[in-house]
Amino acid sequence: MAKEPSTPVISNRKAYHDYQISDELEAGVVLHGCEVKMVRQGSFNLRDAYCEIRDGELWLVGSHIPEYPQASSHVSIDPVRKRKLLVHRSELKRLRRKIIEKGFTLVPLKAYFVEGKVKVQIGVARGKRQYDKRETIKKRDIDREHARRGG
Repeated sequence: MAKEPSTPVISNRKAYHDYQISDELEAGVVLHGCEVKMVRQGSFNLRDAYCEIRDGELWLVGSHIPEYPQASSHVSIDPVRKRKLLVHRSELKRLRRKIIEKGFTLVPLKAYFVEGKVKVQIGVARGKRQYDKRETIKKRDIDREHARRGG
């Protein structure tokens, strides 16, 4: 049996640096055909993206998928448009509760393919302060030093 080609995993490493992730959730993304082709090529920028709940729906805002170069010239899709995310109603209610009551933010962590469909992993996060970021970096450096010494 032939090995399935590897699908790109686009990760948002800045989210792990800027936010403290408390919970994760998978959501489907509503895309046009040419956008799926660009995501398959690995051209999906999640760096400045965030998620918001508006009118009972979950939206991905600020993500960037460039235009497909071989696409028809009369069809133009905004590369930074809002993209609808598909989640169950119960998950949406739980997310809304966390955002309102506890002041969390929804941040996309990574995008990948599952059975040919684009999925985005969303993190329920709280922003880190500057001293928290420094503390995380210091801890990571200490762990690297211990690993290097063999302990």
